[in-house]
Order: sequence, then structure tokens, then C-alpha cells
Amino acid sequence: MRPLFIVLPFLALAACATPESRVRSALLDAGLSKPVSTCMAQRMVDRLSLGQLQKLSRLSGLRGRRIGDLTIGQFVRETRGLGDPEIFAVVTTAGLGCAIAS
Repeated sequence: MRPLFIVLPFLALAACATPESRVRSALLDAGLSKPVSTCMAQRMVDRLSLGQLQKLSRLSGLRGRRIGDLTIGQFVRETRGLGDPEIFAVVTTAGLGCAIAS
């Protein structure tokens, strides 16, 4: 058994990875800018289920882009292909709200 002082920092670090931070990171990885990713993650994380967020993270057409290369409109179009009207509605409203706010 490992001493608690060795395990505790790793547990604290794991607790820092909130669903919102994971969504924000996924949006950044997809190519959205940092302000848009932060704004959309805040709006989407409370309105989508964990399964829907996972489904959204598996969008294959969004991998490997540089930050800022993807527009909100392109991201919204990609989400339509998932075939989940709730995801599409949430992403669309979050995208519009964040576009207006920025």
C-alpha cells in the first residue's frame, strides 16, 4: 500500500479535471478559439448529458486543427451530422450566444 502523501497529490489533480474543463479542452483541440471554447463549454456542460458530451467529442472531422482554425458555424455544421437534435440545438444556441458575447 502506498503512503497517503504520495497518492494525495494525484487525487487532487484528478479532481481538477471537471466536465467543463474537459469540454473546453475538446473544443480547443477541435480548433475553436480559447474565448469561444471557454464560453461554449460553460453553456453546454449543464445542458447536455455525459453521453451526449462524449458523442460530441468523437466528431472525427474536427481533429488535428490548430486553435482558431475552426469557426462556430463550421462546428455547428459538423454537429448536425451526429443526428442528435438536442446536441445540435444546444451547440447552436451556445454558439450564437458566444458569438454575440465576443
